[in-house]
Amino acid sequence: MFFKELKRGKGAAFLLVFLLVGCEQTGVVQSVYRVDYRDSTMGTRFTIKIPQLPDNVESQALKHSIKLRLDELDSQFSTYKADSEISRINAQGSGDWISVTPSFGKVMTEALRINKLSQGAFDPTIGPLVNLWGFGPDPSMTEVPDGETIKNLLLVTGTENILWDSERLRVKKLKENIFLDFSALAKGYAVDEVARLLENQKINDFMVEIGGELRLKGVNSTGDFWRIAVEKPTIDQRMIQQVLAVSDSGIASSGDYRNYFEKEGARYSHTIDPRTGYSIKHAVVSVTVLHDSTMTADAFATTFMVLGEEKGLELAKEQNLSVLFILKTDEGFVERSTSQYQLIEQVH
Repeated sequence: MFFKELKRGKGAAFLLVFLLVGCEQTGVVQSVYRVDYRDSTMGTRFTIKIPQLPDNVESQALKHSIKLRLDELDSQFSTYKADSEISRINAQGSGDWISVTPSFGKVMTEALRINKLSQGAFDPTIGPLVNLWGFGPDPSMTEVPDGETIKNLLLVTGTENILWDSERLRVKKLKENIFLDFSALAKGYAVDEVARLLENQKINDFMVEIGGELRLKGVNSTGDFWRIAVEKPTIDQRMIQQVLAVSDSGIASSGDYRNYFEKEGARYSHTIDPRTGYSIKHAVVSVTVLHDSTMTADAFATTFMVLGEEKGLELAKEQNLSVLFILKTDEGFVERSTSQYQLIEQVH
């Protein structure tokens, strides 16, 4: 992963971690990308920018290959599609081994690894709780669940209720109502898969963004590192917290300031702590993680949102990760970050 300083006064459009905007510009000359591909996938939007293509790679054929791969991944990980691989597994009873695809196996393995590292703060079996709070496939729920219902659902969550055979690529549910949810890894994995596809085509400079999760390689169309803006966690308008210049890295963010509901004056975040079953309540409102794998960055961003500042920073430092925490205080937003993140030069 590489970073370099962003010089003041040098024109560039910004890629928000949550929102892609515009084309890059230098002065009045608009930069041109050989590929600037935008479409939808996995219930969100994606953008792929490539400054130059090898002579043997045709733009339309490349776009077709990308869309095929993304459609394939959507058919594996979407909990909104009844015939997806994960939905079929969720619908199946307990007690039998269920064979899975290699892609599903990679995501499952990483989910369980981070579950162990975080001591359960990240949990791929959180699906029933996410659904209960109205942040899953059925968004109609806007009531605060009662404690007894949450307590009962905690009995059918937790990775101790599944067996995973990584060698034979198969999973066994030990309880009937286990519901897997890879929403905190799947987009990041899809970003990595598109990046792998591009690298296999000998494409050395690109930006892949799916639903705000990114992978950067090489340089942009002006020959500089890719300009990435971390969004200020404000509710009513989109603003920039800081700008980075990044290459050869994945980057993902998680925040609780837009996806929530309010009831009787209280605010309930979409981030659910799988250990308690309740919506998180602490000062951390946004986390940004840089990692060689966007899937891993994606999962850790969610993990740190659950853990909060103290325990999140502790784990981030243990894992030698580059992480920015943004906290909301009475005095405004406050930044906390690891020493690895502090190596990145920024322009505010």
